[in-house]
Amino acid sequence: MTSWQIDIQFIAAMTAAACALPGVFLVLRGMALMCDAISHVVLLGIVIMFLIVGSLESPLLTVGAAITGLVTVVLVEALSQSGRVKRDAAIGLVFPALFSLAIILVSHSAGNVHLDTDSVLLGELAFAPFNRIVVAGHDLGPQAAWSMGIVLLLNVALVFAFYKELKLATFDAGLAASLGFAPAAVHYGLMAVVSVTAVQAFDAVGSILVVALMIAPAAAAWILTDRLNTMLLVAVALGVAGAVSGYWLAHLMDASIAGCMAVMLGVIFGAVLVAAPGRGLVSQILRRRRQRLSFAGSMLAIHLLHHEDLPEAEQENRIAHLGEHLRWNDHFAMAVVRQAQKDGLVRDSGDGLLYLTSVGRVHAREAVIR
Repeated sequence: MTSWQIDIQFIAAMTAAACALPGVFLVLRGMALMCDAISHVVLLGIVIMFLIVGSLESPLLTVGAAITGLVTVVLVEALSQSGRVKRDAAIGLVFPALFSLAIILVSHSAGNVHLDTDSVLLGELAFAPFNRIVVAGHDLGPQAAWSMGIVLLLNVALVFAFYKELKLATFDAGLAASLGFAPAAVHYGLMAVVSVTAVQAFDAVGSILVVALMIAPAAAAWILTDRLNTMLLVAVALGVAGAVSGYWLAHLMDASIAGCMAVMLGVIFGAVLVAAPGRGLVSQILRRRRQRLSFAGSMLAIHLLHHEDLPEAEQENRIAHLGEHLRWNDHFAMAVVRQAQKDGLVRDSGDGLLYLTSVGRVHAREAVIR
């Protein structure tokens, strides 16, 4: 593995970790679409600051991007709180307008510099290792690694410093306000962090991958755990895994690195959605099947109890006739019988007749009472 391959994976991993931390709070707040809006609209702040200072290296570009992100949030909140439009419609109104303005400015006034819609939307991680920081003849590494490392440390520090405020304002803004935690300030502070993180990731990965790195790992982590601290760690781990595996997929396919990373993040989310223990689709299907068999087992026990002392009990208790009496197909009837036997509710006499056990008799009586 070459040094530039290591640099690409290192930059991608730090970007993934930096994006996953604020992404968790966006997902928990139901504001995933706001991430998409901010990650595009901050281009307007970058362009305006570039036109003012005339340099792409100025830290004022980050300040301009953060301010634009906050302006976007303020406009969206103002529209949604007016009662005329819902939040998603407000985002759909503000986001295209500001992003279109940014594109017009780029096309008209910044067409001769490395600031275009393709680089912002798609990015290119393959070139990130070649933009290096050299001080007094010493190579300190890729610029993207330093910028994303600083953002990652900042995000980690902010989460640690304001963990209680973020947690309370995210899950119960009313309680946070009553306790004097200023949830509005927390909200806008979080949006500022999202804006700064997005703009620092622009040059390397582009806004499309920024959205994927913020939302996909956080959404997958939400399926896997209910604990916020665990969710943050899991989101970071999944984001890093998606970034690294996406790089190697791109290497094998000779395809876009950012595109393959986004694909792998989608694959990871899909795998979690399907196979997550307890909450995945497979677990839900199996749980519903067990619930269906358990309910049917109770019906079987009640059926046997009702006919236990009647003359036709032998006919009613015959396994072969369960489908006819309870309107079950043969396959389901046998599955119910096997589950009921496993639960100790019934026993098979060996000649195709079912009898309640003492446990089954008590269970049937309690089921009738309920």
